[in-house]
Amino acid sequence: MEMTETLFDNIINTAQDCVFWKDKDRRFVGVNQAFLDFYGFESADVLIGKNDEDMGWHSDPEPFKQDEERVLSGHSTYKVAGKCFIRGEERDIIASKRPIYENGEIVGLVGSFMDVTDVAKRQGQSDREQIMYTTEQLRKFSYFDKLLDDNPIDDMLDPLTGIISRKYAIGFARHLITENIPFTFVIVDLDNFKYINDNYGHHSGDVVLEEISRKLAEYIGEDGIAGRFGGDELLLINLKITEPADKKAFLEKMYTEADVLRTHIEVGEHNLFVTGTVGCASFPADAVSYEDLFSKIDKTLYHGKGQGRNCFVIYDEETHKDLDMKKLVKQGVYTNMNSLMVQLGLETGFENKLRSAMSLVQEQFHIADMYYVGRTGRMHSVIDSNINEDVRDIDGVIDDEILKVSNLEEISDTSPKLYKALRKHNIGSALIIRIGLNMQTDGYLVCADQRNSRLWQEDECGILYFIAKSLAAHIRLNKDSMPE
Repeated sequence: MEMTETLFDNIINTAQDCVFWKDKDRRFVGVNQAFLDFYGFESADVLIGKNDEDMGWHSDPEPFKQDEERVLSGHSTYKVAGKCFIRGEERDIIASKRPIYENGEIVGLVGSFMDVTDVAKRQGQSDREQIMYTTEQLRKFSYFDKLLDDNPIDDMLDPLTGIISRKYAIGFARHLITENIPFTFVIVDLDNFKYINDNYGHHSGDVVLEEISRKLAEYIGEDGIAGRFGGDELLLINLKITEPADKKAFLEKMYTEADVLRTHIEVGEHNLFVTGTVGCASFPADAVSYEDLFSKIDKTLYHGKGQGRNCFVIYDEETHKDLDMKKLVKQGVYTNMNSLMVQLGLETGFENKLRSAMSLVQEQFHIADMYYVGRTGRMHSVIDSNINEDVRDIDGVIDDEILKVSNLEEISDTSPKLYKALRKHNIGSALIIRIGLNMQTDGYLVCADQRNSRLWQEDECGILYFIAKSLAAHIRLNKDSMPE
C-alpha cells in the first residue's frame, strides 16, 4: 500500500506519544498532535525552523544536544531519561530517537517521547495522597469507559491532586467535540501561587493544590470532571451547562457559597486565603474545534488577570472577539518604566505629569480613575476635577511606602474619613503609594478599583511606585508642590 502524506499524518496524529522530526541541523521540521497538546501550541508554526535551545524548554539542554548529535552520526537512542519545562513546571520524560536516511545519507532524525512524571511520583507516593475518582465514576463517561478496558485508572489521575491528568482531560475534551457533545470548559489559574511556594514552602503549595482540586471535583460532581492542566492551573469540563446565564450562576456560586475559590486553607500554623482567576468558553456555542476553544479560554483568562485577578470571565463573542493576545500579555516592567519616563519627561507641572501617566495606568490596571492626596489631606481625581474629599486620616493607615487594600473594610476603623470617601465613589479596593523621598512625605497616590477583593500584583505596585518617586523628584528639582 502506498503511504500518502494524508495517511502518514492520520497515523502519526493518532499516536499517544509526542512525535517530532528534525533536519540535520537539529531544527524542527514537524510534530504530531500529541506534541502540540503537550506544550499547549495551536500549531507547529511556532517551532518550525527552531531547535530545542531556541525554544528554551530544557533545564539542561546540553545532554539533549549531545544525544541528537550522536543520532545524526548514525546511532539510535532508546528511552533516554530527561527533563523539560511545560507551563512553568519541570516534567520528567523518556525519549527515543533514530536517524532519517535519504539515498543512503542522514538528512535528519525522528524522535518520540512520553511524560513519565506521574509514574515517577507514584513510585514515591505517600499514604496521604488523595484519589478523587473511582473506576465506577469515570465509566459513566464513554471516553473513560473505553480507556478503562485497557488502562488502569492510576494512569489517568494526577498523582498529587487525584483529579484527571492533563493528557486525559484534553483527550476527553477532544472526544466530546468529535462526538458533537456540548460542554463548557473552565480553566482555573490559582492567584499568586508562586508567592505561596516561595514564602511557605512547596509542601504548602502541594496542600493548596490538593485542597482546591478536592473542592473542584466535589463541586462539579457528576456533571463533568475536574482535572489538572499543569502547574497551578486546574480545569473543569461541565456537560450540563452552556448557556451564559447558567455559566454565570455556576461560577458565581463557585466563588461564594460553595467555598471553592476565595477560601481559607489551613497549612500548619498558617491560614492562607486562596483565590483564583477563571476563564471559560463553551462548545459549540463559542468554538467548534479544541484549538479555537482553548484560544478563547486563554483570552478570557488573560483578560481576568488584567482586571486584577480573583475573578471569572465568560467568553462573549461581541465583547471579546477583538481582544489582542499581544496586548493582553502585559509588556515587561522595563518597557513600561521606559515609556513612563518618556511621558513624564515631556510634561511640566505636577498635574500635567500625572495626567500623562494616566493612560498607561488605565491600560495596565484597567481602572477608570486615579486619585492624589496633598499635605492638607484633600483627595483629588486625575480625571474628574469636581472630586475634592477630606481624607486627612490617610496617614494613619499607611506606615510604609505602599499599602495594598483588597477590601476597604480593612481600613474602616483606622481611617474612617478615607474609607467614607472611597465608599462614596463606589471603590472596593485600593493601592496607596507614598509620594516622597527619604523621610519626607509630600502626599499619596491612590489607585482604586470598584471591585472588592482585587489582588494587586507586583508589577502594578512597581509602576505606581515609579510614578510616585518620579513626582517626588520633580517636586524637589523644580521647587514645585502638590496641588492642595
